[in-house]
Amino acid sequence: MTGAPQTTTQELQRIFELQTENQWNVKASTAEQRKEKLTKLKAAVEAHADDIVAAVQSDTRKPEAEIRMTEVGGVMGNIQLNIDNLEEWMKPAIVQPSANPDDKAKIVYEARGVCLILGPWNFPLGLTFGPLAAAIAAGNCAMVKLTDLCPATAAMAGKIVRSVFDENEVALFEGEVSVAEALLELPFNHIFFTGSPRVGKIVMNAAAKNLSSVTLELGGKSPVVVDEGADIDKVAADLAQAKQFNGGQACISPDYVFVKEDKKDALAKGFAARVKENLYADGKLQKENIAQIVNKRNFERVKGMFDDAVAKGATVAAGGEFEESDLTVHPTMLTDVTPQMKIMQDEIFAPVIPVMTYESLDEVIGYIEARDKPLALYIYSKDQEMVEKVLTRTSSGGVTVNGVFSHYLENKLPFGGVNHSGIGSYHGYFGFKAFSHERAVYMHKA
Repeated sequence: MTGAPQTTTQELQRIFELQTENQWNVKASTAEQRKEKLTKLKAAVEAHADDIVAAVQSDTRKPEAEIRMTEVGGVMGNIQLNIDNLEEWMKPAIVQPSANPDDKAKIVYEARGVCLILGPWNFPLGLTFGPLAAAIAAGNCAMVKLTDLCPATAAMAGKIVRSVFDENEVALFEGEVSVAEALLELPFNHIFFTGSPRVGKIVMNAAAKNLSSVTLELGGKSPVVVDEGADIDKVAADLAQAKQFNGGQACISPDYVFVKEDKKDALAKGFAARVKENLYADGKLQKENIAQIVNKRNFERVKGMFDDAVAKGATVAAGGEFEESDLTVHPTMLTDVTPQMKIMQDEIFAPVIPVMTYESLDEVIGYIEARDKPLALYIYSKDQEMVEKVLTRTSSGGVTVNGVFSHYLENKLPFGGVNHSGIGSYHGYFGFKAFSHERAVYMHKA
């Protein structure tokens, strides 16, 4: 699959022009017509479920259960959510004019037009077909590019898309980064990007040249704040599970922990015990149950952060094994971590979790306030006043209290970042809105 032919700039321009011309027909489509397309897409994903699993595994060595949950079941559930609610979402919002009660006003949700969707490597199908379903529901045309790091998955996604859509409505492209760069030169109405803040800035800069609107789903260092009265065993179990999930390569993965000094050892012991219970048999890591690091460059990046932390005084409280031969990082917890270490500077994106201790809650809040706003914030506490203080004094894309990932999994909530961790949100109705323009319509009485 790595030898997939590159798409030429001329070919991209040709398809963009086809979609530009066809966008008005797609915009005028009814809820039933859009639901029919979504139903076909869902059926195609279901029909190719085993092929999807094989493709993603060949690209990433993910556990099969995770792939079936995120890249198959999650995609189908997302599509079905759009199907079930589309008629309600498309209804104009009626507004009563304030000046003249005989006039009428409404807000109409109309398609943005021709959209570009750029997907990531960590959940290559789920985080590409999710936005695509929203774009279709909102009546858009779309050009889609999967990451070059998952060529087998991109090829399978292309097969699925071509089985459902004509290229003048939805087209999917394979190939290297140069294809994405060429796509970004085109004057799209809207660009939806999932990936790193570094690349997000490149996308936003490209969008600015054409005044394209953007949805940027990025990341950042998502903190975990553990109150002194929290259930440490639950915190340890949640962190072990979160760092096992996709090998810690998730944008909402907990990135670092604040805990009271007298709870630090209990947290570390609990984390080590849970990791051993979840992933080891006879002292050996069961690698089929945890994804490898995506490539050698990222493996070396994570190993470099780990080595720097240890050299500067961090303690390896659990794990600490790095197997370069197959890019495996054993789930690891570091304690005695300080803000000056490299591991506290950038998003880790691996099954490594650093722990810092604190004396007062204000100290924790001040640390979070002084840094880029994260995509997720996790709070463990039985004290509602403490929770409210953290919520009031900090900012993040989303928050889960006494758990992990739940704000992402609840599709009635918007999911997205703020500033450095992203712009805009999606999921469910909020995905439909992300790909829609809210058009104001005022009608005087004839």
